Amino acid sequence: MKNTCLLSQDAKTYLCCFYQTLDGMVQGMTTAGLTQSISHNFAVQMIPHHRAAVQMSNNVLRFTDSKAVRRLAQHLAEERAKTAERLEAVLPACAQLTNARMDLRLYQRRMDLIYRDMYIKMGSSPENNRLAAVFLRQMLPHCLGAAHMADTALKYDVSTQLVPILRSIAACQRRDAAQIRTLLGRLDCQR
Repeated sequence: MKNTCLLSQDAKTYLCCFYQTLDGMVQGMTTAGLTQSISHNFAVQMIPHHRAAVQMSNNVLRFTDSKAVRRLAQHLAEERAKTAERLEAVLPACAQLTNARMDLRLYQRRMDLIYRDMYIKMGSSPENNRLAAVFLRQMLPHCLGAAHMADTALKYDVSTQLVPILRSIAACQRRDAAQIRTLLGRLDCQR
């Protein structure tokens, strides 16, 4: 009898690329050069987060035939690349505004909790040959994590140039998370 639980070569390739990207994202976010500016710190930690979303989205495009998941992955790749560019553009202005030490500690403590939760959920999603669903389950905590990070930054004094980007990140990530949940529901019904 053949073991139907074995991962296909495509699944192994997809997962290896995903975990490599996840590890790079974690490395980029946790080793970013932090300063006395919440605005700067948010930007330098969110840029690798968004760049990883682009890589993860491009990764699934190599393996899925699902039109809905392909559309979502293309959308995520395009939007996250644009937002990363916007963050890079405002980085000099972000560095100009510094925050009180207490605010920095409170902000970073909350962010560390969000990161940890996001990393664990992304890295522990089920591994199987249904790569469209695997991708969606990995991206859901990624999107929700970004929304929570943006909400957290908005509770503090941040650069006026960063505020519209933070609001956009929070809204877009929540919208994308809702779409992911809908797609997951459809895929689960197709089983």
